[in-house]
Amino acid sequence: GMVVAMEWSGEGAVSQVRTLMGATNPADAAPGTIRGDFCTLLTENLVHGSDSPESAERELRIFFG
Repeated sequence: GMVVAMEWSGEGAVSQVRTLMGATNPADAAPGTIRGDFCTLLTENLVHGSDSPESAERELRIFFG
C-alpha cells in the first residue's frame, strides 16, 4: 500500500509525535490518537515514529537520503 513519510521538526517534536501516535499496543492507545482510533492489531502497526532525536536523524537519512 501507500506510504507517506514526513519530517516533523521543532522543540519536542519526537515526544509530540509519539503522543499523537498513541501507545504502541493499540489496546493501550487512548481514543483520539492515531493508533487508538485506527489500529486494531499490534502485529499490523499503522504508524511509525522515531523514539529519540538520534533515531530520528538516522531514520530521516533512510527515508530522505
